[in-house]
Amino acid sequence: MYFNNLDWLIIGGYAIGLISLAYYLSRKPKGEERSAEDYFLAGRSLPWWAIGASLIAANISAEQIIGMSGEGFVVGMAIAVWELTAAIALIIMAKYFLPLFLEKQIYTMPQFLEQRFDRRVSLVLSFFWIIVYIFINLTSVLWLGSLSINALTDISIENALVFLALFSLAYSLSGGLKAVAMTDIIQVVLLIFGGLSVSYIALNLISDSTGIINGLKIVYQDMPEKFDMILSKDNPSYSSLPGIWILIGAGVWIGHFAYWGFNQYITQRALGAKSLKEAQKGVMFAAYLKLLMPFVIVLPGICAAILFPLLEKSDQAYPSMMTLLPNGLLGLTFAALIAAIVSSLASMTNSVSTIFTMDVFKNFSKNEPSQASLIKVGRFTAVASIFIAALVAKPLLGSFERVFQYIQEFTGLFTPGILVIFLVALFWKKATTLSVLIAAIASVILSLAIKFIMPELAYIHRMGIVFFISGFACFLTAYLQGYQDQIKAINLSDINFSTSKAFNINWIIVTVILAITYLTFG
Repeated sequence: MYFNNLDWLIIGGYAIGLISLAYYLSRKPKGEERSAEDYFLAGRSLPWWAIGASLIAANISAEQIIGMSGEGFVVGMAIAVWELTAAIALIIMAKYFLPLFLEKQIYTMPQFLEQRFDRRVSLVLSFFWIIVYIFINLTSVLWLGSLSINALTDISIENALVFLALFSLAYSLSGGLKAVAMTDIIQVVLLIFGGLSVSYIALNLISDSTGIINGLKIVYQDMPEKFDMILSKDNPSYSSLPGIWILIGAGVWIGHFAYWGFNQYITQRALGAKSLKEAQKGVMFAAYLKLLMPFVIVLPGICAAILFPLLEKSDQAYPSMMTLLPNGLLGLTFAALIAAIVSSLASMTNSVSTIFTMDVFKNFSKNEPSQASLIKVGRFTAVASIFIAALVAKPLLGSFERVFQYIQEFTGLFTPGILVIFLVALFWKKATTLSVLIAAIASVILSLAIKFIMPELAYIHRMGIVFFISGFACFLTAYLQGYQDQIKAINLSDINFSTSKAFNINWIIVTVILAITYLTFG
């Protein structure tokens, strides 16, 4: 048992404070009815700092902190490609995707597809995302979060699962997206502080208290291969991070654009912005935060390879590193870990409830449901989804040693088709309903076929192959159907894609930072 009374006091204070703040921020004036827009999109009133912080809080959770630190333990800094290059994907999303989505005033990604195609596409994607969010995203966050709690406390994995589920609901269920997004700035500050504290203590310990710079030098001298940003072919992890292709290959960018551009629990923050410019500022803020993540998440895993070289499982790296922290700081860092977990859980359950309520329940209702009934259904869905995930987390994920790699592999099966659907929906007037459904089906079938026929092929290469073949299947179907502009197609000439001077300057700065990083350590 590593915690003392001070640690528990800090953790308890954090939990009570977060719930209280969430209820305060999401309160409505007496007698005023809460609308579905208030609950699911924060009344479209989110400021830039809440959007940026909430994007990172929704993204960085147990599967990132525990899983990616574990990959840092095994692979090293090369795994940070998913964090660093995400900054570019975020910027492109802000410039080219957000203007189209905000122009449509949508609640969900499936709703956009219904406007562009028809209800069939919307319902297929709605049920697909609900299943994925519950059985992949929620389960992985709950499972890895409960493992980390179990590793540091006397709390059993099962009780930790229940605690995380109840805590996430306690602060998000009443106020919806506003309660989540407006408190995420606290979650992100805690997350960054906690990760940097772990790195600082570890490097100082490695250097025998002579400073973190000396500690970093020692780590680099002892394990220089851990700082290779681009892996060579003789590296055991080359199959999952195949050299220069992880940077310039189609696969990594397919994953990024599908996740950051069209993933409901990510884009929902931007959809709740008070304006397009505010949303773009928030996304740029998130891009800068992404550049910090290797120091917050990956570096502790690399340090663990020196301090705890004999770990049974790589996913034990971050929890093991936390045991080095002094009491008080341990409690605060543990609160940061919980913050990352529950903010992602709250974001995911809110997105599941939004999709089910607005795209499934509302579509199948015989009469137009009231605002109160929409919110009631949304809350019930949030509760049901997280408790289903808690029940199936151990059976689904208990046997995996590297959960982060499992998540990447699994999502890679359908990500190419998702990206094809949305890209043609946004930018190709001739795309038809049948063409995108064919692309979606082809994506899954091809991904599974290639995985079984060529299991040694890196999944990012597989994603690239499947993306182009699915895209061709979409084109061929539309061609055979007459190859005509569709009535519901978006007229791009009506959309203003221009961005502010500050946005463009920051885009250049982020790109230069990335270029220097890879030229220096590649």
